[in-house]
Amino acid sequence: MKSGPLEGVRLTEFTSAWAGPYATCLLGFLGAEIIKVESRMRLDHSRNLSFSTGKRFSGPDESEVFNNLNLNKKSITLNLKEPRAIDLAKKVVGVSDVVMENMRPGVMPRLGLGYETLREIKPDLIYLSSSACGQKGPEREYVGYAPTFAALGGVSYITGYEDWPPSNFMGAIDLRSATTAAASILAALVQKQRTGRGQYIDMASQESIAVLIGDVILDYVMNQRVQTRKGNKGYRIAPHNCYRCSGEDKWISIAVATDQEWEGLCRTMDRPDLITNKRFAAPEDRYKNQEELDRIISEWTRDKESYELMAHLQAAGVAATPTLSSKGLFKDPHVRDRGVFLQVEHPAIGNDWVIAPPWRLSETPAQINRHAPLLGEHNEYVFGELLGMSSVEIKRLEQEKVIY
Repeated sequence: MKSGPLEGVRLTEFTSAWAGPYATCLLGFLGAEIIKVESRMRLDHSRNLSFSTGKRFSGPDESEVFNNLNLNKKSITLNLKEPRAIDLAKKVVGVSDVVMENMRPGVMPRLGLGYETLREIKPDLIYLSSSACGQKGPEREYVGYAPTFAALGGVSYITGYEDWPPSNFMGAIDLRSATTAAASILAALVQKQRTGRGQYIDMASQESIAVLIGDVILDYVMNQRVQTRKGNKGYRIAPHNCYRCSGEDKWISIAVATDQEWEGLCRTMDRPDLITNKRFAAPEDRYKNQEELDRIISEWTRDKESYELMAHLQAAGVAATPTLSSKGLFKDPHVRDRGVFLQVEHPAIGNDWVIAPPWRLSETPAQINRHAPLLGEHNEYVFGELLGMSSVEIKRLEQEKVIY
């Protein structure tokens, strides 16, 4: 088995939910050793409950959600209300390269685990704090979840249909914030490799979402134009929509950006007359008359199978794909061929479906080596092997609920 590009990097995390754990999971895919600091006093809620589905789990090691977000990691348990547990956490940081936390601003410094304290222990430490609105500013202490990240980041306001309220986003927003966090840690590791210096990373989920709609922000700054919800309408291109196909709730997405693509669509529809029709001849005409154009395309697609239609349109150079549900994505033949979904053996769950790393590195593969850790599974390894504590000492601290 080839080693990952981050082999030899150790990261200690104080994170929960989705946005924090998935960031470190991505780095674990790349070979970093991830030590997750947990506590029986306050479990990561994803060990007990799935917010997205409402499913509750019977115990802290039964959660498929937690398993997907924490693959390849190690787990230790520390009661951070105990000063001796704080001392142990500092020792773990002392043998780490990176720390990530996503507690509310101010919590880690009050615990004695803030960046300024820990850099005294590990001068070249990379330390990332992920929060809703950042570590500075009037809203720094506001609590947030994925829906608020999307709302504060401007995405909710522009998403939805024209006569609908702004859309409410869920966990996918957390994963976007997590990806930004992972990328910033990678950048800091490159800088450390070049200079030997660590640094502090203040990452606001609000800003990690806002940067994804830079064009909308620039439109306001440059043109004083406030974009709002417009359903599936594209930015000055048409057709640009989802069209019903045969079968229950089956659709195809079609987007046409150029005259060449428009001609390919018309010929595939066996409607060459539309190419020169004055209502659709130029891009601006198609955009102006897109409702009529959508009606014509919908009449053509409604009795056709979505995958077959995709094949014909793609052969004509038209961007078109089935609009996949979660079930459709799971069963999609291309996704299956690429091994996007894998089964990982978990001691409590059994064979659990997980999503593979999203990159294919030829020389240093990103890979899943093991299931998510059981709660406190690696106390003996971290406290014994890494910190040199005796089994007797570890057992005593467990009995005293310091390691807990």
